[in-house]
Amino acid sequence: MEYIYAALLLHATGKKIDEKSISGILQAAGVKVDVARVKALVASLSEVNIDEAIKLAPTLAVAQAPETSPTPKEKKEEKKEEKKEEEAIQGLGALFK
Repeated sequence: MEYIYAALLLHATGKKIDEKSISGILQAAGVKVDVARVKALVASLSEVNIDEAIKLAPTLAVAQAPETSPTPKEKKEEKKEEKKEEEAIQGLGALFK
């Protein structure tokens, strides 16, 4: 996957996707570079419109965490905050009388 990530990084930055650039990124990341894999990747990407491939890629739906009801302590804190807000609003009202 790191080979693909290197190619996507180059694409995202508008750089040319070639063997030297991909190898440089992989080496900078501490990956032992397999020259044959780099050559195969560059050759396979030469005919691909990467922007179009990204648009057509399936997306994964992210499951949302179930909502939990507030604990009694949280309810008390919410009421205190609401009361403070109401007091502040009433205090502002005195300025306009």
